[in-house]
Amino acid sequence: MVAPPSRRAYLIVMATLAPDIMLTPAAAARVAAIAGKQNKPAILRLSVDGGGCSGFQYKFGFADAPEGDDTVAETDGVRLVVDSVSLDLVRGCQVDYVESLGGAAFRVENPNAASGCGCGSSFAI
Repeated sequence: MVAPPSRRAYLIVMATLAPDIMLTPAAAARVAAIAGKQNKPAILRLSVDGGGCSGFQYKFGFADAPEGDDTVAETDGVRLVVDSVSLDLVRGCQVDYVESLGGAAFRVENPNAASGCGCGSSFAI
């Protein structure tokens, strides 16, 4: 059974657009380049694990598809997915890709982080 057109449009919007998280165009371009070289879908997963020098640490990886409880944001055809547990710690964040003299990395701008480490890979709430 196929959902009526208005219901399908709602489901598509809910599955692909999320104001809770954001992927910048620079990050989307980098994810697309890496995924293309590895023959993987352009889906970046951001999760949060306990540990790191500040209490929590960001973890990045590629996903084959979004999971059932994921929040999904899309920029330029590239998706950023975050599981429901991690979302509570990164709600409102922006994932960027930054190149500098010290190197290049994905950077999470997290409005919930009270403090973080110098490398930007861990944070405290």
